[in-house]
Amino acid sequence: MVDQAEQLRNVIKMIPVPRPLSRVITVTSGKGGVGKSNTSINLACQFKKMGKKVIILDADFGLANIEIMFGTVPKHNLCDLIYQGKSITDIITWGPMDIGFISGGSGIAGLSNLSRDYLNYIIQNLAKLDAIADIIIIDTGAGISDAVLDFLVASGEILVVATPEPTSITDSYSLLKALNRHPRFSREDSKIMVIANRVSNMAEGDVMYNKLETVVNRYLKLPISYLGAIPQDYHLEHAVMQQMPVSMQSPNAKSSIAYEKMAYALMDKEYDKSLVKRGMAAFFSHIVAGNKKMGLIV
Repeated sequence: MVDQAEQLRNVIKMIPVPRPLSRVITVTSGKGGVGKSNTSINLACQFKKMGKKVIILDADFGLANIEIMFGTVPKHNLCDLIYQGKSITDIITWGPMDIGFISGGSGIAGLSNLSRDYLNYIIQNLAKLDAIADIIIIDTGAGISDAVLDFLVASGEILVVATPEPTSITDSYSLLKALNRHPRFSREDSKIMVIANRVSNMAEGDVMYNKLETVVNRYLKLPISYLGAIPQDYHLEHAVMQQMPVSMQSPNAKSSIAYEKMAYALMDKEYDKSLVKRGMAAFFSHIVAGNKKMGLIV
């Protein structure tokens, strides 16, 4: 019997080539309330300003942070693709600046019960995202749940958002420790970058990162890097209240400028050369394979 991982690889091979592959960037955090979804949205805005086509997948199942911040209510979600036969274009909601987003709905918990034909349909649809978007941002839930770790181990680029609070640093370390121990995590194929949020000045961000990097290097031997810091900013707080990304509402605000610098750093050509673009079909197949280890594809 062919195992499920081999079956999924065969599905991807059936997708016509050559085809474009999106960059999949996963944004996560060790605890809630540190500005993770805000980071996802504002990076998306900055990428869009650079001429990139962007889609956000709101994988924070059970919450609706992305749609609340965009002030847009989606008609469909990922569950409608998985269980109701909707196409990928049906479930994309187009928000401000023509940034697409997909609501995760109740998530991917039932994947192990799907037939191979159903998985074929889902993966074929998700492969279409590679032609629609240059960059796909996955906004995960916070913490170290199995669902969050599934997304992280499937991603080649991971952005960890933290604040200078000791609890946030500790929770970020716990997240990285859980990721490092995950049987399907490959440190060679993953780039982990840290973002310091709500800092009073840039030096505070450096201190926060150095504290985290010291313990991660000492106890995990896990390579991480520092992407930068987002300063405390009245304009950002005001934009959140107005359900608008600060990068749109106040493009000259210090927080907007910080997001812009991060977006340019992520799009740096030298940085880009070291990336292995997996595309959305491979990303999702990696998650499915992990979810189905305890069962068989029917």
